[in-house]
Amino acid sequence: MALLHHFLACKNASIQKIYMTRSSGDRKESFQEVPRPPAEQFAPLSSRFQRRLLVGAGSASLVAVGANFGGITSFLLGFWPESGRNVKLDVLYPIGGYSRCIETNEGFEFIYPATWVGDQRLLYRAAEKTEYERSLDPPPLNNGKSGDRRRKNVNEPVVAFGPPGSSGELNVSVIVSQVPPDFSIEAFGGAKEVGEAVVRTITGSRLDVKGTLTESSLREDSLMKVNYYKLEFRVESPAFRRHNLAVCCARGGRLYTLNAQAPESAWPNLKTDFYKIADSFGIIS
Repeated sequence: MALLHHFLACKNASIQKIYMTRSSGDRKESFQEVPRPPAEQFAPLSSRFQRRLLVGAGSASLVAVGANFGGITSFLLGFWPESGRNVKLDVLYPIGGYSRCIETNEGFEFIYPATWVGDQRLLYRAAEKTEYERSLDPPPLNNGKSGDRRRKNVNEPVVAFGPPGSSGELNVSVIVSQVPPDFSIEAFGGAKEVGEAVVRTITGSRLDVKGTLTESSLREDSLMKVNYYKLEFRVESPAFRRHNLAVCCARGGRLYTLNAQAPESAWPNLKTDFYKIADSFGIIS
């Protein structure tokens, strides 16, 4: 008997059907394959799509964390603030609402509120100094009598930060002064005596300015062999009432003075920030 095989493939609406007819004499048999469901047909494409989606999402997440989009990195670091600060990540990303300033040339660091900005006047003066040092022109022959020449014995802050748009009455700044290599703050006495000496220096001989030391303490760093004197005091006059928190220390022929100041009326709202600033100040070289 002749054996006839006939195959027909048909595609309709993403469903593939295969018909097979077999004839043997007067007996005929017909078989029909069950249609494949769409999920089965597109399974290979689905797996590849999922892999690409995961890779793309992972890459986007790394970019978002690295760039701190929407504060993502700061939010994550907020769960482990001390760990992040120990490796100085707060230089790049605010941690717990604070950023870190590291001055490598003068060798100190401290944290400050992340919303504060650098003092633009210091930036302008630094730019002018750099431009002057790079100039190829010889200095003017005026024997130092020009009124435009700044006095080199006047100590200006190395860095200063404050809230945007605030005046100089509310800021934190650091001054670094050259002192003899054997200079010692301990020669003035304990923390209270050092604080009283600082207040006397600030008020001077002016009868209309009064300074009052309210708190003083000593923080010792045995590793760097540095003593930090934290001094809190008020300065008052008929024109202003100011609250200050300062940290003084000396090392390697340099006297470091961090000073955070604010109007007396603003002190209650700022004292937490000021204490964090003062306690974070340290010498790094």
